[in-house]
Amino acid sequence: METWQDEGFILSVRAHGETSAILTCMTAEHGRFAGLVRGGQSKRLVPVLQVGNQVELRWSARLSENLGRFDVELAQPRAALVMGNAARLTALQAFCGLMQQVLAERDPLPAIYHAGVAWLDMLPGPHWAEGLVSFELGLLQALGFGLDLSCCAATGQTDDLIYVSPRSGRAVSAEAGEPYKERLLSLPEFLRGGGLGPDQARLGLQLTGHFIEKHLFHANNRPIPESRLRLMDHFPASSVVSEAPGA
Repeated sequence: METWQDEGFILSVRAHGETSAILTCMTAEHGRFAGLVRGGQSKRLVPVLQVGNQVELRWSARLSENLGRFDVELAQPRAALVMGNAARLTALQAFCGLMQQVLAERDPLPAIYHAGVAWLDMLPGPHWAEGLVSFELGLLQALGFGLDLSCCAATGQTDDLIYVSPRSGRAVSAEAGEPYKERLLSLPEFLRGGGLGPDQARLGLQLTGHFIEKHLFHANNRPIPESRLRLMDHFPASSVVSEAPGA
C-alpha cells in the first residue's frame, strides 16, 4: 500500500458516479495531485470540497501509479471568504484553473505552492489583484518564460522603464519606446516601485495575461481559461496592444 500525508489547496472537483468526487489539489510536497473522495457529493463534504479551500490530505493507493483515494479535512475555507465578491471569486477561479491546466501532474513544486498560499492569504485584502500579477510573473519564471524587467531591451538603461515588448518580454524605456508606444505593453507603476490602483492592476493583469496566453496556451494550441478572460471585466477598460518591431 502506498500512502502519504500533505497539505494543499483545491484546484478542481468533478463528480464521479452517484456519490463520489475526483479531487485535484496543489500540494506542498507532491505537486498537482488527483484522488477519489468517497462520499464527495454528500452534504457533509460538498462545503469542504470547494475550489480554493485549504485542506489536509491523506492519499492512499495499492500502487503509486493508481488514481488513489483522498481523505480530506478542511483547514481553511478560503472559498467562503470571497463568495460575496464577484471579482475575487473570478480571480480565485482563474488562479486555480491556471495551475490545473499548466502544471504537470505529480511534479513537486514547493516554491509555486507556497507562492500560491501567499496569494490566497492576500485575496480577502485590498491588493489581491497586484498580488495575482506578482504570482503569475513568478509562475512564468518557474516554467521558463520569465520576463526581464531589469533594463531596456534597446539601450540597456535601467531607469525610466515604462513599457514591455510583447514579443521578447523585456522592458523598454520611455525614450526608446516612444516610436512604438502604441504597440508596446505598459509596465505598471507598482512593478517599478510606484502606485497601486485599479488602472495599474488592469495593466499588470493585461501584461501577465499576454504572456500566459502566448507561452502556456497558444503555443500548445489551447485557449486561455475563460475565467482568466472574465477577470479583466472587473477592471476599467484599457487598450490592448500588439508587438513592436525589433523589440
